[in-house]
Amino acid sequence: MAIYSFPKWLRGLSEEDLIFIKRFLLASGSLKEIAKEYCVTYPTVRVRLNRLIEKVKLADTDEEDPYISLIKQMVIDEQVEFDAAKVLISEYKKQRGEN
Repeated sequence: MAIYSFPKWLRGLSEEDLIFIKRFLLASGSLKEIAKEYCVTYPTVRVRLNRLIEKVKLADTDEEDPYISLIKQMVIDEQVEFDAAKVLISEYKKQRGEN
């Protein structure tokens, strides 16, 4: 794989996400060890990992609409509430005549 041909799911991650993944790998996947490194609780690390998993899943979907992808990403990043995102996407689809 050439250095500039990173997969779509990897290109969508922030620098902070990539650092977390690196630390996770170096800790042999131990969430307990990562919690110690970040000085947070195990559940906090688990939530962070779950968010990363959702980001990867979202990037792997073939969502054709950049707006809908953006809204979904904002939900994962907790910038927009889930219920608000559903309304935004629904109204957007109505305006486009998709519903």
